[in-house]
Amino acid sequence: MRPLTEDWVDSVPVKFAGRVAVEPGEVIPRPEARRLDRAEQFALIASRQAWQDAGAPEVEPTRLGVVVGSGIGGITTILDAYDTFKEKGWTRLSPFTVPMLMPNGAAGWIGIDIGAKGGVHATVSACATGAEAIGYGIDMIRSGRVDVVVAGGAEAAVHPLNIGSFAAMRAMSTRNDEPQRASRPFDKGRDGFVLGEGAGIVVLESEEHARARGAKVYAVAAGVGYSSDAHHIAQPEPSGLGVQLAMRRVLADAGLSGADIKHVNAHATSTPAGDVVETIAIKEAIGAHPIVTATKSMTGHLLGGAGGIESIFTILALNERIVPATINVDDLDDGIEVDIARTEPRKLPDGQIAAVNNSFGFGGHNVAVAFTTV
Repeated sequence: MRPLTEDWVDSVPVKFAGRVAVEPGEVIPRPEARRLDRAEQFALIASRQAWQDAGAPEVEPTRLGVVVGSGIGGITTILDAYDTFKEKGWTRLSPFTVPMLMPNGAAGWIGIDIGAKGGVHATVSACATGAEAIGYGIDMIRSGRVDVVVAGGAEAAVHPLNIGSFAAMRAMSTRNDEPQRASRPFDKGRDGFVLGEGAGIVVLESEEHARARGAKVYAVAAGVGYSSDAHHIAQPEPSGLGVQLAMRRVLADAGLSGADIKHVNAHATSTPAGDVVETIAIKEAIGAHPIVTATKSMTGHLLGGAGGIESIFTILALNERIVPATINVDDLDDGIEVDIARTEPRKLPDGQIAAVNNSFGFGGHNVAVAFTTV
């Protein structure tokens, strides 16, 4: 998290964000970057990294799928293009404006990049988008339609209209004097989320296909649970019953018990309303024993990209048997009765264990994804 330096910063009450330090146009060729919205750039870079890390598997194109979403899509493209239209007219608009603003643009570009012909899909479920994409990818492989799916989410929403709109909802932290300490899930002094940006993409593969090619496997995608609150468009359901249902469903889908879950990467965004409700739901659905962390304390909130990157954190925690600490928890909220990893990373036990990543979104979307050690 760092101060914003754009010329519009004085027009908004929040003057910092979790910006990616490297410009995506410095990572992918500039002519290619010019055809992509910033969120699409992040998604394409992350998908290429994931694909190479997976060993660039040879896959029959009709057995290869993509599920990648964005909570807001090409919002900065829309806003910047409208300014261009007003000031200079339609003739100065880029012919790539529509592909750049489409919420499915990232999935489409990734599908083209890897030659996926088994189905390219985009999820749009606010801050649950990335996790929902991974869940749908799991479902695609289980159905037998494909062998490999590239899945996750991306977002690039650091724009004055977005910041102003979230600030109007009183959803964002205004700790302008200490940005790095502003995202503080579970802390009594939390005052809202910090807007982040980026992408988190994974390569999902059927066990048979992965074993046949000797793939490097980090974890097993064991199951997914979906639910919806049917309560409020932008507030969590106070009882947390919808969140509990998603976690109960992921346990049932994965064939796991609460005792099997040793770690939960919480959705916890550092808002006063959501963090305690989620921990109560974790205790009710899984138990008070798992080590719980909130990596948004370090990354900020990536909105539609959150579920992707936080699934990766969960997978790596299992793979390395280390849970990253939730930073900035100076004074734990009295309503929290689960085991929060704070101050220092925590070690996970040896043996076969499982973990859950939670992602929730405006609209009442709840998604929980379970992973197990190999």
